[in-house]
Amino acid sequence: MARLVVLGGGVAGHTAATFAAKWLGSQHEVVVVTPNSKWNWIPSNIWVGVGQMTREDVTFELAPVYKKGGITYKQAKAVSIHPEGGENHEKSFVTIEYTGQNKAGETEEVEFDYLINATGPKLNFGATPGLGEGSQIGEHTVSVCTADHAVHASQELKKVFEKAKAGEKQKILIGTGHGMCTCQGAAFEYIFNIEHEARKAGVRDNIELKWISNEPFLGDFGMGGLHMKVGGYVVSSRLFAESLYAERDVEWIIGAHVNKVEAGKVHYELLDGSMGEEEFDFAMLIPPFAGVGLKAYDKDGNDITDTVFAPNGFMKVDADYTPKPYEEWKASDWPRTYQNPTYKNLFAAGIAFAPPHIISKPAKSPNGTVINPTPPRTGMPSGIIGKAVAHSVCDLITKGENAHLHEASMAEMGAACVASAGKGILDGQAAAMTVYPVVPDFDKYPGTGRDTDYTFGEIGLAGHWIKHILHHLFIYKAKLNPGWTMIPE
Repeated sequence: MARLVVLGGGVAGHTAATFAAKWLGSQHEVVVVTPNSKWNWIPSNIWVGVGQMTREDVTFELAPVYKKGGITYKQAKAVSIHPEGGENHEKSFVTIEYTGQNKAGETEEVEFDYLINATGPKLNFGATPGLGEGSQIGEHTVSVCTADHAVHASQELKKVFEKAKAGEKQKILIGTGHGMCTCQGAAFEYIFNIEHEARKAGVRDNIELKWISNEPFLGDFGMGGLHMKVGGYVVSSRLFAESLYAERDVEWIIGAHVNKVEAGKVHYELLDGSMGEEEFDFAMLIPPFAGVGLKAYDKDGNDITDTVFAPNGFMKVDADYTPKPYEEWKASDWPRTYQNPTYKNLFAAGIAFAPPHIISKPAKSPNGTVINPTPPRTGMPSGIIGKAVAHSVCDLITKGENAHLHEASMAEMGAACVASAGKGILDGQAAAMTVYPVVPDFDKYPGTGRDTDYTFGEIGLAGHWIKHILHHLFIYKAKLNPGWTMIPE
């Protein structure tokens, strides 16, 4: 019997573990190690953050689902990986520390034949003074990165709306909290959902909304922007986004590195090197992401963390990490199999793999401060990669170590994104966009880097209904309900 250990129970990890368990059956063991007791459909956290959904609407208990799927579940966090084995272990093993109430603080060494690192990111609030400490949000801002964060955000937003109803002007600041953030999309959705709820509540005139982001232009989204078909015409995402902000009376600050947060005020640096301040009554700033801090050791106990992981803490895979100027970046630099180049029994999926470089054009201020979005690897790409990696591991287990590895390059992958601009049965709106490929290939698609026949976007009520349906569909799938394998990633 072979054992596959999956670190992380998010989109990538949950997808990998559930498909692997189905394909391997009872002849082999699949183990999931995750510090969380609940699964969270993160895209709907923005609706929790404006009071349109509850925590219970976006989460469910993992234990019964994994029991149903024949998966061994350990509520714990991974501490270190030992791909060569070590003292008392001929096999590779991972050291874990339990987080559940019954065993909290206890450690265990779990042997494996193959390991998939799908830990996702550390929410690095501590990277910006005043934004938070370590992975914990601070007292000056809110977050929608987790379900609990979103509940807190909703409570604080309610107070702002109450003040606005009483005639008190309120200023809301939404965006990114550092010059190297990703996930602009979550902040994008949140600011427009706040705008929508403010209009519904009749307080929009007393609320000033402002966007602050590390993007070099609106609509960059960490993908260098895109050209897409809208209403039969090819337009830039910049024009699409600027129109959306202007129509809803949302001002913006772009190319900004938030370098300090105080009570009611952020300090920032712009790409031109100038410094600025912005006051607020309510702020939601996405933190930068980092690896979760896993260590790695060889069989003699020597630290090999730098061999297995990139400096940002994400796992090295089959990408071209050779430093090269932006003009020499290629789509082929991006990984295809997500197998670690040194240890063939290690794979990474979703946010946990180290990208070879960013997608947007790199930028620094005259002061040397890096201000550019880092690559998005969430949602649909995470699910597709998780499934491909699971397929590879299952084939390695059942067919032998020379089995063909399945591929899922983001440079050959399309992705769909439905960004909510307000929840409502009849007045909701969402921007529905597809992009192909996620990582632009300028050799194959000169000029735009993408195929405009498969890259398009629309905004309207239909998009909202699609997002609402997807919410229920993916939670249904994640619970392993009948027919779950037929629902695409």
